[in-house]
Amino acid sequence: MAVIQQGVRLNYGDESFQFGDLYVPTDEERHPVVVLIHGGFWRATYDLSLMTKLAQDLVGRGIAAWNIEYRRVGNSGGGWPGTLLDVASATDYLTTIADTYRLDLQRVVAIGHSAGGHLAFWLATRGKSEQAGAPLVLRGVVSLAGVVDLEQVWELGLGNDAVVELLDGSPDEVSERYKAASPFEHLPLGVEQVLIHGTEDDIVPIVVSQEYADRARQLGDTVKLIKLVGGNHFVVIDPASLAWGRAVAEIQRLLH
Repeated sequence: MAVIQQGVRLNYGDESFQFGDLYVPTDEERHPVVVLIHGGFWRATYDLSLMTKLAQDLVGRGIAAWNIEYRRVGNSGGGWPGTLLDVASATDYLTTIADTYRLDLQRVVAIGHSAGGHLAFWLATRGKSEQAGAPLVLRGVVSLAGVVDLEQVWELGLGNDAVVELLDGSPDEVSERYKAASPFEHLPLGVEQVLIHGTEDDIVPIVVSQEYADRARQLGDTVKLIKLVGGNHFVVIDPASLAWGRAVAEIQRLLH
């Protein structure tokens, strides 16, 4: 299948980091879409290039990939609430470009790695908020070693207190921000969720995904936790790995 290997860079907003790279198969069909959200503990040091190879892999399988950038801690306007608002705007921008690029908005899945996993799952909380307007409806969300419970992330001190930088305070200082931004606090989400996590992850320990999945199931959500025995934090974003193959299988199941 012929594809756009380099992607088309599109701006979903006026700020310098409000853009994404769209990869679309070149046939005339309407294609399902995966929103790719990179990690890096929400910091400006890391960018969407972390997910480029995954985008290229997905488009080669006939799936459109929207690899988004967003303002991060260290960028003007990044952190609370700009980081989250950018991810929401980037996702909803698909409604603007759907006809031009033949995108099937009935089949959209968001997937994120590490802090991107948090942002992907946060997208699924928007339908529950009266202030959310009419966000794009997702078929499912996938977390790759994601930080899906922000208060637990704070308790564990992950990323040298990265969540304190994101939300500009601890849970005691800005409790309303943790409640608004943490997927764990919005359970049940009412959207199918998949968590994929390596058992030897020393950056985001698997207990984060395990405890989230347990709570989500208790509250009635459909959740799958895939434990990658011996897997580290980055194997899930290696397109040549068996771990990514597991992720692709889940994406295809959610989309179809």
